[in-house]
Amino acid sequence: QVQLAESGGGLVQAGASLELSCSVSGRTGIMGWFRQAPGKGREFVAAITQDGQSTLYTDSVKGRFIISRDGAKNTVLLQMNGLKPEDTAVYYCAARGPRITVFSRAASQYPFWGQGTQVTVSS
Repeated sequence: QVQLAESGGGLVQAGASLELSCSVSGRTGIMGWFRQAPGKGREFVAAITQDGQSTLYTDSVKGRFIISRDGAKNTVLLQMNGLKPEDTAVYYCAARGPRITVFSRAASQYPFWGQGTQVTVSS
């Protein structure tokens, strides 16, 4: 059984940095971060392979966000730099099954989800 738990959200000013952490229990494959702003659908942010060697980002966060994976601690991190008000959302950690090695930007392809953590960026 896979369980995911996010932490690290908060209220920051534009230009600040935050690091989100996802604690993972159980075996997983591709891990991803998604976000959902009020009144909008769940949006893909970034994903990383099981070995941490390959990553994928949505265009709006490239060069600002970094996804990484700590196998020893079984955590997935999302370092967010240069935050903008439009980054405000609930951020979710998500996982694909352990045999899945292909990236996907579709939320429907991730069967396991955390409860989400709020990130608010003020202007």
